[in-house]
Amino acid sequence: MEPPDQQAAPEGGGRRDRAVPRSAQFPPPTEDLMDDPTPDSPTPDPTGLFDLAGRVAVVTGASVGLGNRMARVLHAAGATVVVGARRMDRLEVLADELGDRCIPVACDVTSGDDCEALVETAARAGDGHLDVLVNNAGISVIGPAETETYEDFTRVVDVNLNAVFRLCQLAYGPMVAGGGGSIVNVSSILGLVAGTPVKQAGYCAAKAGVVNLTRELGAQWARRGVRVNSIAPGWFPSEMTEVMWGDESSERFVATNTAVGRAGATHELDGALLFLASDASTYVIGQTLVVDGGWTIR
Repeated sequence: MEPPDQQAAPEGGGRRDRAVPRSAQFPPPTEDLMDDPTPDSPTPDPTGLFDLAGRVAVVTGASVGLGNRMARVLHAAGATVVVGARRMDRLEVLADELGDRCIPVACDVTSGDDCEALVETAARAGDGHLDVLVNNAGISVIGPAETETYEDFTRVVDVNLNAVFRLCQLAYGPMVAGGGGSIVNVSSILGLVAGTPVKQAGYCAAKAGVVNLTRELGAQWARRGVRVNSIAPGWFPSEMTEVMWGDESSERFVATNTAVGRAGATHELDGALLFLASDASTYVIGQTLVVDGGWTIR
């Protein structure tokens, strides 16, 4: 018997050919296959790599902000999206707007039962399989470390890190059953650099944990067809950052320290999300894609 991390993924039934990334359905390239094609060789349509038609995706924290946008983007790419958040009324508004292929599920990511129900709903929608998981739900508590309570610290870590691990674990089985899948964890630039003067020790610790958890899960699960990567957004308008916009000093802080001189527009995460969720990134494992306008290059 092969070692566990090298065993072939189990047969996934009728959806296997769709679920396995296109590149994984062919032998590894040889030196001859890697030669440049002749000028008259047909060029494949690269846009097809981003097509999510027939796939099922879960997005947490989808009631507002970045998660809401991410659900819309995956839906527009053809996926059935199972959207989770605590505020069911907002999820229902989203589902009404998107129409078919959007399934709202009330979910507090700190609840094991809620997380199980979310993934089970998605697996049912995919005939036992799940293709994409976007771990986006998050909270923050701002304040100096010396006064941040232990309760606040652990609550932030529970939502931003522990829940990510739980949902990744739950998604692993139905992804392997379908021949593979893609997990996209949403970290932050504050998982890569310090947040001060926006002081939030718990948030920084949790998001740094997401970065290295992504590496470790990517290393463990890649040979089973489950890719794990993350996105680290910079300063974007969202529910968590809304107190900054309209405040002159906060906006100046972002503009001064970002290479492009401004905050990000919500749509500027669309490409990174689709790249990591789709077959366009089948050889990308355990990476954190930073989308921050140059905040972290200094």
